[in-house]
Amino acid sequence: MSLHEMKHQSFPYASEQEWKQEAEKNLKGKSADTLERTTYENIVLKPLYSHNTVDRVPDYPADRDNRRGLKSAPSTWKIAQRIFAETPEELEMTLKTAFERGQTAIAFEPFEFLFEKNGELSNVLKDMNEQYPFAINAKKYQKKLLDLLLTISPSQELKGFVARDPLADFAQSGGAPEIPSSFFHSWKAEVEKFTALKTILVDTVPHNNEGANAVQELALALAKGIYYVQELQETGMEPESIFKAMIFQIAIGSNFFMEIAKLRAARVLWNKIAEAYGVSSDSRGMHISAETSVFTKTIYDRHVNLLRAGNEAFAAALGGVQYLHVRPFDELIGATAFSERLARNTQLILQEETQVKKVIDPAGGSWYVEALTKDLAEKAWNLFLKVEDMGGIVEATKTGWIDEEISLVFEKRQQDVYLRKQSIIGTNVYAHATEQNPSSTTQEITSKRPSKPFEELRAAAAQMAESKEYRPKVGLLCLGELKQHKARMDFVTGFLAAGGIMASNSGTFHTVDEAKEFVNQADTTQFCLCGSDEQYEENGLEILKSLTAEFPDATFYLAGLPDADRKQTWSIAGISDFIHSRSNCYGLLSEILTKMEVPLDDKSNS
Repeated sequence: MSLHEMKHQSFPYASEQEWKQEAEKNLKGKSADTLERTTYENIVLKPLYSHNTVDRVPDYPADRDNRRGLKSAPSTWKIAQRIFAETPEELEMTLKTAFERGQTAIAFEPFEFLFEKNGELSNVLKDMNEQYPFAINAKKYQKKLLDLLLTISPSQELKGFVARDPLADFAQSGGAPEIPSSFFHSWKAEVEKFTALKTILVDTVPHNNEGANAVQELALALAKGIYYVQELQETGMEPESIFKAMIFQIAIGSNFFMEIAKLRAARVLWNKIAEAYGVSSDSRGMHISAETSVFTKTIYDRHVNLLRAGNEAFAAALGGVQYLHVRPFDELIGATAFSERLARNTQLILQEETQVKKVIDPAGGSWYVEALTKDLAEKAWNLFLKVEDMGGIVEATKTGWIDEEISLVFEKRQQDVYLRKQSIIGTNVYAHATEQNPSSTTQEITSKRPSKPFEELRAAAAQMAESKEYRPKVGLLCLGELKQHKARMDFVTGFLAAGGIMASNSGTFHTVDEAKEFVNQADTTQFCLCGSDEQYEENGLEILKSLTAEFPDATFYLAGLPDADRKQTWSIAGISDFIHSRSNCYGLLSEILTKMEVPLDDKSNS
């Protein structure tokens, strides 16, 4: 074939039906619809998306509904790693080091002791604000910080955000969700002093920390934003000024494409609300400060958090955020200068090596992402309307309805982790049973991480090992040759490791006497038979009956899940439970550890 001919070659067009037919050949007759999956947002993910899946979307960023971004030219986000410092001197030193190494925004956690030396703090911020914008969730310290900034710079020269979400602050301090009107009159006076600095924050991170799905996060962001608009309007503030002063803080979770779509859908929805208030197109854009989620992070095997944070940060970048904070991989047990540097470098690598900052809306045009964006926007809008029908965010919070709705989603997430339908690497799968127990957490940000129950099991196992000088273990009775028992032996070993329980391998054996010798010498009362179905039928039951007769205080499990009749037979013979891919991993490990609290000296060898 000549070069000219090659240039004019094309692939034949394949219809969606033809794609399905090819897929079903590999599915051995099953329908392609069996590949569909339903997300926690109750969105059905299809195995194939095409141009017929979505409506026409804007051709350019900053066009129509803002889903494709707020600017029509390539731009990048500000690297806003939050600094924790106890004194202005420490803050200055840490920020300067961060700026030298790539940070591009003034971001720190405000604490009372930072304001004890206002003069020193003002000098630190004055020098830095000339080069970098602010990126601060000021919380209850907003007025103190804004007053301080006005002493060092004219309001029109201050850039970025020093913002506050009053509802989040009141909730964190245990206060009532309803805020007195006097607060909004005072807040208006503060907000109107600034022309470019954003001061009104809508923070959805607490909802993400509680396990909310993307639809709930978006709907509550809208409801909270509307609440602030309405309350500030009551004080006489114009909608145009309110919308210009607003910024949203959003946590980015582990579902990569869903999180990209969440950010795009957020801009679509906020644009719709701003339009309803008659706000000009220049002020309708939703500015977003994103952070990687703490909900997805783990204490054990914590270096995997680097991968999780990298995935989440990349989703934020593709979703088009303006500011980004990446959580250090060891934040749950106390971040170090090294882990904070790695977190910042994660953003630098994304900016410099992926070339993402040279592309406008990298996710735009993907039929899958566009379909997710549409589905999220529609579902979030309907949920938002439901909240409004209940009287708005405050009334819905007071009734407990919001907490109940989020709890239902969290319970589903947690159950999937228990059953290992959702994998948490290093925690409920591929765990290292003897990993050293990390030191007690220094900043346990949320009690609702799905990994936490397994971490508590691991901590209990480690404590047992320390107090009794005995590492919890289960003896694996391996029937037949290696090839006959290895698959189930490996599965059970990994299963037990999620609870910090060691597996003690008997090695190959074929007779009852060999099994008895292993049980008699083992320093555990818990055992699991591992072998092929053929081995189980050949001599497994015989071995089990002999063992339960001679060791009545021992507990026996079976690797695998027989059919209903055989399961009953095994249970009658003495099997306590079955360890298989559909087991409730957390529940079974909890049961095993509880049984191990019985003193080993009580084990009968009669």
